[in-house]
Amino acid sequence: MGVLLTAFACVLLLAVLLSGLAHRTILSTAALFLVAGFVLGDGVLGVVSLKPGDDLVATLAELALFTVLFTDGMRVGWAELRSAWRLPGRALGWGLPLTLVITAVGAHYLLGLGWVEALLIGAILAPTDPVFAAALVGNEKVPPRLRQLLNVESGVNDGLALPFVILFLAVAAGSDDLHLGELGLELGLGIVIGVAIPWVAIKLEQTRWFAASTPYEPLNALAIGLLVLAVGKATHGNLFLAAFSAGITVATFGPRQRESFEHFGELIAEVFKLAALLVFGALITPALLGSVGWQGWLFAVLALIVARPVAIWVSFLRSGLSVREQAAVAWFGPKGFASVVYGLLVLGSGIAAAVPVFQYVAVTIVLSILLHSSTDIVVARWFDDEREVPAWYGNVTRRIRRPERPSP
Repeated sequence: MGVLLTAFACVLLLAVLLSGLAHRTILSTAALFLVAGFVLGDGVLGVVSLKPGDDLVATLAELALFTVLFTDGMRVGWAELRSAWRLPGRALGWGLPLTLVITAVGAHYLLGLGWVEALLIGAILAPTDPVFAAALVGNEKVPPRLRQLLNVESGVNDGLALPFVILFLAVAAGSDDLHLGELGLELGLGIVIGVAIPWVAIKLEQTRWFAASTPYEPLNALAIGLLVLAVGKATHGNLFLAAFSAGITVATFGPRQRESFEHFGELIAEVFKLAALLVFGALITPALLGSVGWQGWLFAVLALIVARPVAIWVSFLRSGLSVREQAAVAWFGPKGFASVVYGLLVLGSGIAAAVPVFQYVAVTIVLSILLHSSTDIVVARWFDDEREVPAWYGNVTRRIRRPERPSP
């Protein structure tokens, strides 16, 4: 634990020092942590020794995804969903299931997996992550509707894909009784916890007996999140749906709590994300990367350049988006943090195909992080109008528009 903490602190400090350069170039913070974990892991230097079944790996993955889903839900309250649902609705209602199915078809016929395992891989790789397209989402010259589309889609699809991952994982376990009633109760209880606890907490603060002081306001949402986590663990409700529901509830009923927690919460989520990426990289070895064979790497390529683009093209037919906007949405379907955690959950599940499923998911995520996090700057420049105008045009325009001197 001490070695891992030291390694994470050193890589985090390096990432902070290089963050200014990363915003201007193809250098990626996420790729830095992934590569650092790979180099420090058992496959290369052996400084950080981790096994997929370690309690630390499972606990970190659970806490990290809970934190990320809580902050994602807070980013997309009901007001945002109602006002900007037309385009994200296409991506989520059509794009997400189509991506899942196309990815599953490739996994079944190219990798030779059974349909259940193929669908499980499709569900794991269906969510997207805006972190690896930060330059595109944060560029003000990119059309606002495109940035909003990517933000809302990536914030919601983690939670939407989760029930499919849980269902296919239960089917892959091979039990005659899938315990669908228990599964439904777990999912429903998670949603109830995620809605009820934040609503009660916010309503209490709005009464005349309670009021949070300014220094403590950012801790209000943190306390709500911790309480949701604790109650979810105690009642065996689904933690991830509880987190996502809690974030949406806070954003809907507590705009002040949402605003005060936003920056603080994003920093917490970012730390957990980077820690999970370091651990994920440490679990990847040269032997794993070579064990998937050419079929595994071909599947990873097709999952990135075929499954998402085809699904988005079908979903946005006659949507009003320009060809350039559709191309940007189609390409930026990075397989990010949620896929990392879902892959770790499968690896610790004990199903017969856990190892090959994790291996195929791992190489796809690695390829996605390296490609998407290094091309967001390039694609963002498509929307930079100044780059499409010759340098001499501005000088000529200024000379033409220069006001004439008034006559005496």
